[in-house]
Amino acid sequence: MSLSDQLFDILDSFGGFGPVLWLMAGFCALLLAELLTLRRANAWNWLGGLTLFVLAVALVWAVLLPWRGFLFGRLLFMDHQAQFIQVVIALAALLVVAYALAVSSPHPRSLSLRGTLDTGAPLPWYALLVAMTLGLFLMTVSVNLLSIYVSIELVSIASYLLTALSGTRRASEGGIKYLIFGAVSSAIMLYGMSLLYGMTGTLDLTADVFGVELARQDATAATIVVLLTGAGLLFKLSGVPFHVWTPDAYQAAPVPVAAFFSVGPKAAAVLVLMRVITALPVENSNLTGATAGDLQIPLAVLALAGMFIGNLSALRQTDAKRLLAYSTIAHAGFLLVGIVALNQAGFEAVLFYAGTYLFMSLAAFFLIDLLARSQGRDELTIGQFAGLGAKQPLLSVALTITMLGLTGLPPTVGFTAKLLSFSALFDAYSQTGKPWLLALFALGLLNALISLVYYLKIPFLLFFRPLSGDYQAEKLPRRAVWLAVGLTVPVIALFLKPDWLLTLLTGWY
Repeated sequence: MSLSDQLFDILDSFGGFGPVLWLMAGFCALLLAELLTLRRANAWNWLGGLTLFVLAVALVWAVLLPWRGFLFGRLLFMDHQAQFIQVVIALAALLVVAYALAVSSPHPRSLSLRGTLDTGAPLPWYALLVAMTLGLFLMTVSVNLLSIYVSIELVSIASYLLTALSGTRRASEGGIKYLIFGAVSSAIMLYGMSLLYGMTGTLDLTADVFGVELARQDATAATIVVLLTGAGLLFKLSGVPFHVWTPDAYQAAPVPVAAFFSVGPKAAAVLVLMRVITALPVENSNLTGATAGDLQIPLAVLALAGMFIGNLSALRQTDAKRLLAYSTIAHAGFLLVGIVALNQAGFEAVLFYAGTYLFMSLAAFFLIDLLARSQGRDELTIGQFAGLGAKQPLLSVALTITMLGLTGLPPTVGFTAKLLSFSALFDAYSQTGKPWLLALFALGLLNALISLVYYLKIPFLLFFRPLSGDYQAEKLPRRAVWLAVGLTVPVIALFLKPDWLLTLLTGWY
């Protein structure tokens, strides 16, 4: 390609790069605004309003973006799957900021997040969230190993800062653990990428030579290299064995930040993981080298490990936020089930799962936080839910619906999401006859039953156990209550009408 053609390609690519450019500008504007409004009255709410505007524009832009194809040569690629995940990420960020503003203290100089320092000056929480959203947007369109690595590092750096920003001892400990495990996974991923480049001679996942050269490699060696490359993605997904940071980071971070961690990075990481796997050649009798089928068994093992470790660890938790953290590890395993199927239905099920998990996860974090605030607490232990059903019936009913959704029971969309994933897995077993796929199917259903114990324990305590001690109700912000309760509406509505979301997965136009 000539220099002039490259320049025209770059200019044309800006048409599909609009939301990312907008988030870049928004990040810079927020940093500047924080410096200019430092220690001013109502600065926090004003900055929050500006952040809502930035994220709302990014969301609308992502919804309406008509571009399909490669950007900047073959560095990035925009398709309807990337567009769908960008919408999920932007909506999650928007809801998180809206909740943070809704529960903010009326004192103009206090911070709006529990677990942050009341220093009289706003910390750059909003700007970091926009930076993390920017990195996640880049992850969704990355099809080059270099762009994948850079975008993951941008997300990781913002995540470390968001976790440790408050400066408390617990936040610092959580941030350091997050950083250590992130550095290890990043090093492993970079090593795997270097080996992939050595095997294929290209960084472009979409290049024909990438699959052709991998098919010529020894299957075991190529599979190990691809799994090493996936270390960074498993880290963002809270997948085994890079899940250890999750409980400490979630407990250390403020509730809105932890809620966003549970949705945004997972959605972007699972899409990139699907891109890496689909770049491998399809399994057939003519190929003796590495194929996508060689990754099925390792991914199935990781999926099972995530489900068992997440669910069994959650059974032992007494802190509500740590329970939700282990729950996200288990859901990362459920997300991998659709990928293991290696069929179109499985990939669509994964995206559907990621889209619906947005509402269930955010609702769980917000409702538990509001129930804690109703007692004047920063956090709740599991036992402190006892008897709150009679005192806070609206929040308790909404939390019960959310717990049913996370378990995967009707009439919630969690049932539909798990049904689609396991149906795709069973179809893969029917077509290939591989017995271990049936074993994964059975053990996955067993894990759904295990999750019943700790998910339904909270509704049981809410409505069937008496209050422990005196109850002095704190007044809750009405906007925060209706926002958290409103998130349960899609949980039921998408069970009744899943076609609303499935239609988006097959293309926007």
